[in-house]
Amino acid sequence: MLDISRRPLPPAASPLDALAGAAKAVPAASLRALPASARLAFRGGERAAGLAGIAFGVELPREACRFNTASGKLALWLGPDEWVLLAPGLDPAPLFEGIEASLGSEPHALVDISSRSVGIELSGARAAFVLNQGCPLDLSTAAFPVGMCTRTIFAKSEIVLIRTAPDAFQIDVWRSFAAYVWGLLEEARREFE
Repeated sequence: MLDISRRPLPPAASPLDALAGAAKAVPAASLRALPASARLAFRGGERAAGLAGIAFGVELPREACRFNTASGKLALWLGPDEWVLLAPGLDPAPLFEGIEASLGSEPHALVDISSRSVGIELSGARAAFVLNQGCPLDLSTAAFPVGMCTRTIFAKSEIVLIRTAPDAFQIDVWRSFAAYVWGLLEEARREFE
């Protein structure tokens, strides 16, 4: 029997490649597709979270809806005992294997979700305004400060929203909804062209 469980998948083309190439420059709300990232979903208790953070190279946050970052990697707290680990430009297999090895028999769940989502960056003075055309959250810096992340919706699509700077957001969206979300963001940016 052929064992395909350990064979790496070839990198998938982003559904945003053509759309990003055709995007107009709008400094008030700049839109770009983010490079491919290793994405790992992690669940575990306090001890497992500590071990996983050491192996990943970023301490897993323990505060609700916050993220920690180091060396370009992000660890997002999305729920009790639930994190998403993002490593732009890295192969997920070595990260996965390193974390698994560090956890040993500690109870946990680790899943490679790299092929599930793509990233979009929206930045500029009007970025929050553009996002609020489809996202119901209060995106003021008082309510949604730098360092915050959460699951939410953009129009009819579930997203993970990350505030990386006062005027910059990262959106993690499932591939099947990426073109839809991109199109709505483009439409919302038109008044600033």
